[in-house]
Amino acid sequence: KMCEEKFKGIDGILVPGGFGESGIEGKINVISYARTKRIPYFGLCYGMQLLVIEYARNVAGLSGAHTREINPSSPHLVIDVMVEQKALLEKKTYGGSMRLGAYPCVLKDRTVAKKAYETSGFGKEIKGKLTVSERHRHRYEVNVEYIQKLESAGLVFSGVSPSGNLMEIAELPTSVHPFFIGTQFHPEFLARPLSPHPLFTAFIKASLPKKS
Repeated sequence: KMCEEKFKGIDGILVPGGFGESGIEGKINVISYARTKRIPYFGLCYGMQLLVIEYARNVAGLSGAHTREINPSSPHLVIDVMVEQKALLEKKTYGGSMRLGAYPCVLKDRTVAKKAYETSGFGKEIKGKLTVSERHRHRYEVNVEYIQKLESAGLVFSGVSPSGNLMEIAELPTSVHPFFIGTQFHPEFLARPLSPHPLFTAFIKASLPKKS
């Protein structure tokens, strides 16, 4: 009911990067509202992780799903640290444990993400796959142990690392939602006033029909 009151007439919702538990359940409720009301949603880094948590809880049937960052005792840690980082964090050695800098992301065919990049001319073909380079700043990732469960429930991981182990983009197909997408990377790091990032452009375009 609160979302109905606060977001009445809203054209699109964006949850940016961040960390910590302040307001996290409220953000998850907002993401749920955007998904069920078919309001364009764009999640950046933490906003993508919360998208996965919301979907895991409310669609995939993973009650209590959460991120290790907030609730390490969750029965379903759909967001976890990378394997090579766990030993460091157990020793509370946080220095150098973030994923920083630019990394390649391979885009899957017939997805919202690939269409956005193709339209803009971003990326290049590598081994027959459209690949883009995006910048990162995070410590937690989608837990690969839950990929099959989430995909079976309808979530699409449309961008992955070349190894296939790191989920870079999560989305819903347009047959289900006009625009519901999250990126583990930070597209805003590459956005410029006269050269916008293609995913921001796609988000705004998706929001315009709602406004009209």
